[in-house]
Amino acid sequence: MTFDANDAALGSDGIQREILTWDEFGEAARTLAGDVLRSGFRPDVVIAIARGGLLLAGAISYALGTKACGSINVEFYSGIDERLPEPVLHPPMLDAPALGGKRVLLVDDVSDSGRTLAKVLALLTDEGAEVRTATLYTKSHTVLAPDFDYRRTDDWIIFPWSALPPVEVVEGAA
Repeated sequence: MTFDANDAALGSDGIQREILTWDEFGEAARTLAGDVLRSGFRPDVVIAIARGGLLLAGAISYALGTKACGSINVEFYSGIDERLPEPVLHPPMLDAPALGGKRVLLVDDVSDSGRTLAKVLALLTDEGAEVRTATLYTKSHTVLAPDFDYRRTDDWIIFPWSALPPVEVVEGAA
């Protein structure tokens, strides 16, 4: 379920929200890229956890000058603060064995429970990749704090790419 980014920070459902704008997203991506470089880590490839990490991974890869990018499809959320019992990998699958010996920056939008990051991190490190993690947001109750994050919050986050509901075709409209 998505919400209009113009809604009040405290929704009618009582859930506190943090709203990330497109402008702040751009600043966050460049800040994270700078943090990665200042740490001395130079990734060979940037991997996004889809869908939430796709735009951030692309922005960070441009900011780092890292041309090799990939993604892995993981589903965990089914609604606001609603999750599946475990993160589930979906096709198309990432060629994880090809990342053995590579320096990988694994990117997602938020480390909430941390279980998605932990699952993919284990998959990549089991293949022999050297992995660092980056997220826009980290929640206090996460089981995996990323190596790099832009902000920490326990609010529900409204991202600019998911603030509006999916587009629907209206029958009879030209």
